[in-house]
Amino acid sequence: MNKLIFSTTLLSTLISTSSIAYEVYSNNDSSLLLGGRIEPRFNVSDANEVNPGDSSFEDISRARIYVDGTTRVNDDVSVFGYYNGEFTSGSSDIENRYMYAGIATGFGALSYGKQDSSQVILTDVTDIMETFGGSAADLVTGNEDKRENNFVYKLEIPFGVTATANYVASDQEDNDSAGISLMYNDPIGFAFGAGYVGGKQGAVGSQVDADQMNFVASYTLGDFYIGGVYVNGEIDDVDVDGYEIAAAYTLGDAIFRYVYNNRDTDNDAKITNYLVDYHAIEGVYNLTTNFVGYMGYEFNRLDGKVNDDQLQAGMRYSF
Repeated sequence: MNKLIFSTTLLSTLISTSSIAYEVYSNNDSSLLLGGRIEPRFNVSDANEVNPGDSSFEDISRARIYVDGTTRVNDDVSVFGYYNGEFTSGSSDIENRYMYAGIATGFGALSYGKQDSSQVILTDVTDIMETFGGSAADLVTGNEDKRENNFVYKLEIPFGVTATANYVASDQEDNDSAGISLMYNDPIGFAFGAGYVGGKQGAVGSQVDADQMNFVASYTLGDFYIGGVYVNGEIDDVDVDGYEIAAAYTLGDAIFRYVYNNRDTDNDAKITNYLVDYHAIEGVYNLTTNFVGYMGYEFNRLDGKVNDDQLQAGMRYSF
């Protein structure tokens, strides 16, 4: 494969951007994309009544903007940078969601900054909803997305395999983590993957050992999709496991989705720290290519007001 084409393909998998993005600059060697979203949305649940006088209704609107740049150095090397920031209702602050840069060659792409761990390519198999889901997979912090001080290396191996490795150099002493994953995509719609992440986590002076393994599979047939994730790990000598199941069906401009998330431990003393158990359904309607409306409902199976069922709905305009 031509090394330049190889690098471009790799960058497209490393950087997730909207197809609605506006190209503000382009020549034979460089391109700069600007995009984002405006997303008014709300959540209704008795769990929002944290303090006396609180309503069950909570506005959770947000807006995002991103900048995505790529430059070809020569036929063998490209460089890239990506920034994604978010504003939320009720605050004038901006959250830096992603901020990284790197270099891509025919031998893979290496980047540094705030970006996803090597395990996110796996857990995205079930994290498909606009509203809920993705709650059971992250047993340890090293498994999560948007990790700071994160070195990531990604390589596209022939026959549909993507290998990803990362190392998070924490600002806290003795609190680093590292992981590796492999993801295989079959031309007929099957995908399989596995990964491992381990290291330290916790507050200064009380860091504990934490690691987990991830196993995922999915299948796409026409307008139907189903995916599953199984995770197993150990946090400070506490065994935890969990699984997520996701399904989706597209009917014209409408998408119907379902997820089930479950996480448990056999340690009764710490069981409430890890429990997750809920079903969720969601409907999405694409009014245009860049405007969607959606509504989802979570049926929580755990006890207590903090685990009350939730209704969430919103609209998203992408640019």
